Amino acid sequence: MALRLEDKKAYVAEVNEVAGSALSAIAAEYRGLTVEEMTALRKDAREQGVYLRVVKNTLARRAFEGTDYECMNDTLKGPLILAFSKEDPGAAARLVKGFAKEHDALKAVSLAIGGQVLPPSELGTLADLPNLDQARAMLLGCLQAPLSQLVRTLAEPQAMLARTLGARSEQAA
Repeated sequence: MALRLEDKKAYVAEVNEVAGSALSAIAAEYRGLTVEEMTALRKDAREQGVYLRVVKNTLARRAFEGTDYECMNDTLKGPLILAFSKEDPGAAARLVKGFAKEHDALKAVSLAIGGQVLPPSELGTLADLPNLDQARAMLLGCLQAPLSQLVRTLAEPQAMLARTLGARSEQAA
């Protein structure tokens, strides 16, 4: 079904708006996926907060104008699905990587983060990025470790004295 000019403009505007606020983007080839598999992929994307859209490559190039993802224009060839991470930089990569494990037909073609195109081999690296809660927990652990060590260091002389007195009392008895 051919799109009218107004529909094309709406698609371009929608994708441009999402691309302008997205943290990362992935272009993946979906040739060979069934309708049921695509429906499952879209459902997973909604659950994970990933914007997923099948857009013609020429329309995607126009939508990328003025965004950090203009660098992906040279990699847009063939039937592609675009996945944008809206809240978590690694969400789209985790979605594509996880779905591609079960479905060989889905293959990452390119990915971009921060205005830089990365090869498809970096999909795993991007997918392994911690989400916001995990990053906060890691930061809290880094901040808490020196304080915990200080408390243990300050408490050790008293603990050593108590152990020494306990051992001495056992010897005397």
